[in-house]
Amino acid sequence: MTATAREARAGRRLAGGCAALFLGLMVTLDGCAGTLTVVRAGLWTGGAVLVLVMLWPPRVTADERWLTVRGPLGARRVRVDALVCVQRYGLVAAVLELRDVRGHRLRLPMAVLEADPVLWQAVESGIRRSRERGTLLTGRRVAAAAAARVDARAAEILHASGLG
Repeated sequence: MTATAREARAGRRLAGGCAALFLGLMVTLDGCAGTLTVVRAGLWTGGAVLVLVMLWPPRVTADERWLTVRGPLGARRVRVDALVCVQRYGLVAAVLELRDVRGHRLRLPMAVLEADPVLWQAVESGIRRSRERGTLLTGRRVAAAAAARVDARAAEILHASGLG
């Protein structure tokens, strides 16, 4: 079974909307100033494409063994059932860093995991298997705290929806 982050669709819409807004605003302002040319319109279009690429959310997938994050500049993978280290960075915009026995590293915002409990379940089961195999050297407390944070967020969502 493969879990995929569900919040990506909203992020893609936001990225597309921001790029379209940028392009529309710049072409309108340039046209009102009387300085719009084909070359300048091409430059504004290139700028809009750059905005789109910068804001495009990464695609996050997880299965029994791998957590993969595909972004505009490539993909990063980490083997979740052979983790060596789990670290957390930041307070407000927390990021979870996972490192496996092969030296692969992956940083993932906690907000992505909090928004998708199925994705978190795949990651958490990999962390559990790493702990059972004895490969997880550091980060047991970080993993436990991350699990508590995701569970608390899921409980908030259930309560707000009237299901919990």
